[in-house]
Amino acid sequence: MAALISVIVTTYNREDALAAVLRSLRGQTDPDFEVIVADDGSGPATAALVEAAKASIGHRVEHVWHEDKGFRAGEIRNRAVLAARGDYCLFLDGDCIVRPDFVATHRRLAEPGAFVTGNRILLSRDLTAKVLRDGLAPETWGCVTWIRERFAGGVNRLSALLQLPLGPLRRLRQKQWRGARSANLAIWRRDLLTVDGYDADYSGWGKEDSDIIVRLLRAGVTRKDGSFATGVIHLWHAEADRSALPENERKLAEILEGDGVRARRGLSALKISFAGAGTESR
Repeated sequence: MAALISVIVTTYNREDALAAVLRSLRGQTDPDFEVIVADDGSGPATAALVEAAKASIGHRVEHVWHEDKGFRAGEIRNRAVLAARGDYCLFLDGDCIVRPDFVATHRRLAEPGAFVTGNRILLSRDLTAKVLRDGLAPETWGCVTWIRERFAGGVNRLSALLQLPLGPLRRLRQKQWRGARSANLAIWRRDLLTVDGYDADYSGWGKEDSDIIVRLLRAGVTRKDGSFATGVIHLWHAEADRSALPENERKLAEILEGDGVRARRGLSALKISFAGAGTESR
């Protein structure tokens, strides 16, 4: 695939984690990508961090922001898609550190008519604090260090860091929506346009990523498994406020019962807004 990849990094008021993620993107072996920071209403410190990163990453870096009105991950990802220039959008959470071949591996796995779902390992609270406090770079650690951390309880598993040539096994779950998350998810721009992106009707934590996967599958886009190839290193964080989850689960149930493909409030709604007021990129 010879195309620009847009890495869309979602963040909210966690500059230490975002700095580690941006550092890991600086070390990518693939040269043809840009970074769009999708900022769900952070304060000025995040904007300053992104501005400083522009000089060091060596690729286009854009900061896309909207006002803090609670958890609106779907909407800020849509805003980032509109600001992106790539044909392929690689969604990543702002607390997920990537290894040097992350973009290159997603490029290798990309194919028309499919989205790619990745997996992750979880760092413990103590190891996360150590990584961020001491400026450690776990994306460069070798097998011995990871095994030591696993035995010490610093990580929940090692399997996500393996790289295996699964071939056709990557298509075993091509029509399954469960288990796919936007923390490590690649979608062609044309497929995002087909389903009108994420549904901004979801507010609060949960299910906006399941919703878009269901609609992509319904539109004929199949799932390709990036496990054992694209695993990311997920920093610990406190559990998000889940008070909106029952309502979001209800919305997802409605989608599953129907046959809709396009978001109720997706990219097209923002395009109308942007036409009248301009973007909120910083």
